[in-house]
Amino acid sequence: MSAVRMSAVAAAGVVVAVTAVTGCAEKADGKASDAITVTATDSTCEVSRTTFPAGHVQLAVENKGSKVTEVYVYTPSDQIVTERENIGPGTKATITAEIKAGTYQIACKPGMKGDGIRQKITVTGKGAAKGDARLDAAVAAYRTYVQEQADQTVPVVQQFADAVKAGDVEKAKSLFAPSRVGWERTEPVAESFGDIDPLTDTREDGLEDGQKWTGWHRLEKSLWQDKKAGPEEGALADQLVSDLKDWQTRVGKADITATSMANGAKELLDEVATGKITGEEDRYSHTDLSDFDANVEGALKAYELLKPVAAENDAALTAELDKQFPALTALLDKYRKSGGSTEFVSYDTVGKDQRKELSDAVNALAEPLSKLAAAVAK
Repeated sequence: MSAVRMSAVAAAGVVVAVTAVTGCAEKADGKASDAITVTATDSTCEVSRTTFPAGHVQLAVENKGSKVTEVYVYTPSDQIVTERENIGPGTKATITAEIKAGTYQIACKPGMKGDGIRQKITVTGKGAAKGDARLDAAVAAYRTYVQEQADQTVPVVQQFADAVKAGDVEKAKSLFAPSRVGWERTEPVAESFGDIDPLTDTREDGLEDGQKWTGWHRLEKSLWQDKKAGPEEGALADQLVSDLKDWQTRVGKADITATSMANGAKELLDEVATGKITGEEDRYSHTDLSDFDANVEGALKAYELLKPVAAENDAALTAELDKQFPALTALLDKYRKSGGSTEFVSYDTVGKDQRKELSDAVNALAEPLSKLAAAVAK
């Protein structure tokens, strides 16, 4: 899903569910004294300090506007350092991140669209955080994991593209969900580059003014709604392969830290809450549960790698996560087509009460998961 994952109207429609899922987002009733405060409205983005030391940084975000907002920290080249999405009106979110010395921009995005309202910030010093060999090993292992996911994705996307170009609609349909698994497992890393995600994973209602619609969801609409795979779709399929090969070559160079892994795990749960639970993500194919499963798998991988340090710093937190991850996985397993299958039932067959049950399980996991970054940064 792209950085403009849902329209402002759609976002407003799910604000109650999103606020519950964001964990750290709760009614604003105070802030940490050592945090940099970010106050967002529908027209402003105020930062309490525009210069601060490098290292582990805590951003205390408060949304005083009437629209759901997002907050990003960008490098000068618009690479995402950290982010928090779906911050509802009147709510607060705390973001813990490791930021190196340099110049950046903090952006608030009311309505979760556009480039955002930006403030320049300067991060000073070396920021030599206390070293932990276990976290270094976790980052190295996760970097290997995201590269493996990209390497495994591109061949499947090529098969999907070949089916589209051959005009084989049914075969292309069968490959659509499998082609997305690796991307969905590691989506926060893919999104951090800024330019690849809008090309590959934007929905029609998430397009910016003047943006051409390309990528998976454009092809999804052609295959399921229009029931066609002609020359135009073939060209789009080739572009999708090219864009994902770009991702494959760049993903190993992504800026990954222990806190970005933890925040990314939380973002994957937010992806589930705002796109998969609502059925908006794969609205034509109804393959949302496959994406849902991949998001959870990716979050679990990051957590497992960080768990040794998190358990030492906050045993109660890891005990809760060790309970909630299996609970959500077991619930998802009920919707597999057969035991151990990677295929799921069509999401349009999942009723309102069943979706509520899934949503509750996501909420129960997302709340403690939102505290993981702080646990590894202690």
